[in-house]
Amino acid sequence: MFTATDYSDIPKEKYGQLSKQLDALLSGESNRYANLSNASALLNQFFDRINWVGFYLMDGEDELVLGPFQGLPACIRIPLGKGVCGTSAKNRETILVPDVNQFPGHIACDAASRSEIVVPLIKDGEMIGVLDIDSPEYDRFTEDDQEGLEQFVEVLVKHI
Repeated sequence: MFTATDYSDIPKEKYGQLSKQLDALLSGESNRYANLSNASALLNQFFDRINWVGFYLMDGEDELVLGPFQGLPACIRIPLGKGVCGTSAKNRETILVPDVNQFPGHIACDAASRSEIVVPLIKDGEMIGVLDIDSPEYDRFTEDDQEGLEQFVEVLVKHI
């Protein structure tokens, strides 16, 4: 089994460049879905060893619904507090999961997923959704990935 330290190949400074690229890409466009679509495409190009990247957006007060993504078809609705995405949204915090099989209540949308990171999208105090990235490898995501993706999301929410 691999661990993140075996192949941590994304230096911290690359995340700064990624966030600047996102800001330039989305500048001048106000459509939320267009911007989320381009953000998921940009992340899909940036990362290797992932099998899904995209967004779940709040639908009402207690449910997430599938938004723009790159990857295989996915679960459409996730109740708040359920699975990694629903828990991240409910608690308003990033969740890094080295082994999804060890996460209580994990929702297996893609049986190939082994690790996951979910970052909440909060704008002006309002929970608007989550960024979800899955990998077919255990321990794929690191604390540097978490920090970098939180920075990415900060830029993103200014454009949605």
